[in-house]
Amino acid sequence: LIPNISSFLLVITMLKERLVFNKNEQYNYQDYRYIPELDLKALNQELGQGDAYTLVKWGYETFKEGLVMSTSFGIQAAVMLHLVTSIVPHIPVIWIDTGYLPAETYKFAEELTERLQLNVKVYQSPISPGRMEALYGRLWAEKDIDALNRYDQIRKVEPMQRALKDLKATAWLAGLRRDQTKQRESLDRIGKHSGIYKVLPILSWNARDIYRYLMAHDLPYHPFFDLGYTTVGDWHSSRPLTADDTDERDTRFHGLKQECGLHLPQTEEEAQSLDSSLL
Repeated sequence: LIPNISSFLLVITMLKERLVFNKNEQYNYQDYRYIPELDLKALNQELGQGDAYTLVKWGYETFKEGLVMSTSFGIQAAVMLHLVTSIVPHIPVIWIDTGYLPAETYKFAEELTERLQLNVKVYQSPISPGRMEALYGRLWAEKDIDALNRYDQIRKVEPMQRALKDLKATAWLAGLRRDQTKQRESLDRIGKHSGIYKVLPILSWNARDIYRYLMAHDLPYHPFFDLGYTTVGDWHSSRPLTADDTDERDTRFHGLKQECGLHLPQTEEEAQSLDSSLL
């Protein structure tokens, strides 16, 4: 006989309540946090033309502590960092440190972190730069798509996936803009990525909008902006814009690709969704 049958039944009831699927929610077995099932089409119709502040506020009201944001501390990073933390001051800010960032990026990150009191969560690959180079060579220098993709998977994609899992994220705020790459042209302001929701407050902004926001709030560009950079990542795969470039993303990854992998579909379902939006 069970000594305390009432306690036993209580535990069983609690377990059932925790493991049962709610008709309006998905259960995330890895982090014990519910992910609401949202009607993305309806939401994008309702919020697709709303201002950035409204979308960030909606994101926090909807996902609460499950909401995170990411930053690269790149050329225009101060915009999203200021915009989001003015509404959600202590939001976890995921920063993927590849180990190959320019010294100026680390200094810029320190400056913004202190000024905006950011809650930065730094993630890195478990494979050190030296070990990676010993095992696989200088992947970025091969000027080969497969080598670049392998580099991105090791140094960027894996750490980001781990960060989202560790932080029990149910939604991810990112500063993507439609005018940056072909892949981003087709994005919705609210979508799904890696099994969680992705919210893009400044998706429709252009360079002038970015400039106006920075000036209005006395925020800095990355120091490399004054050197002719329009985008900056790792020191070995970024360069200033020149008169011969037809696209600002030509200055990244030796002009061989436009995306580092962080914002590309991670599942077949996500890829199909993106493909259908391009039709």
